[in-house]
Amino acid sequence: MSAERGAWVSIYTYLILSTLKLFIGNIANSEALSADGLNNFTDIIASVAVLIGLKISKKPRDKNHPYGHSRAENISSLLASFIMMVIGFQVLYEAVQSLWHQEATTPSLLAALVGAGAAVVMFCVFLYNKRLADKLQSGALKAVAKDNLSDALVSVGAVVGIIGAYFGLSWLDPLAALVVGLIICKTAFEIFKETSLLLTDGFDEDKMGEYKEAVKAITGVNDVKDLRARMHGNDVVLDVTVTVNPELSVVRSHEIADEIEEELETKHQISMIHVHIEPDH
Repeated sequence: MSAERGAWVSIYTYLILSTLKLFIGNIANSEALSADGLNNFTDIIASVAVLIGLKISKKPRDKNHPYGHSRAENISSLLASFIMMVIGFQVLYEAVQSLWHQEATTPSLLAALVGAGAAVVMFCVFLYNKRLADKLQSGALKAVAKDNLSDALVSVGAVVGIIGAYFGLSWLDPLAALVVGLIICKTAFEIFKETSLLLTDGFDEDKMGEYKEAVKAITGVNDVKDLRARMHGNDVVLDVTVTVNPELSVVRSHEIADEIEEELETKHQISMIHVHIEPDH
């Protein structure tokens, strides 16, 4: 529940800031601040999608889902990436239109003040979530904290564009909006890429190498014949086949399998492990 609390803090903050930025951006004639508000709105969509997915993923398995509903979170993230990409393209289109037709107007300094205040607020939220993530060792919350920091930096960039436009460089405001649009599209693509990888049972090769070395270091393991991993929701499912001395007893072979499971669970937080023992030829 504590990790979810951090996610809810982000959602409430994004909701307040996106509403304020979109409102002030409109009355202060700042495309950069409005784009920043839409950026925060996409974060709300992504966070809510993940929370909904988490809730569905906790449902017990049934006859149609013998392995449970853990991939609901991935599907929610995939849908969120599509929505974010559409919003990102809309921001890009409007920014390019303003730059091309030179429709940029001088924004009010009120927009810069709101953007600067939002940057400070998001940095505070980042510090809160980072400390909570470190305390709970939550990978999901660490990702949320990184997103909080990214949004604080985006707001700083928007402020620079607004101030530049206020002092005569009118093209800086839509240019800042263009950069924000690119960031939204980049974030959406990264979510799409990561989620697609998980849904197709892709896995990080570097982590596979770490797991293999950890297994090979177990006393009694002669070689790792096969090692496969995939994600089951937020959990890693690992299948490993190792070879051992053919003269070992069944009891000793079973002990080696237990040691492999204990090592991977302790050092790599993998609880779903299937170990197959084969005699070395």
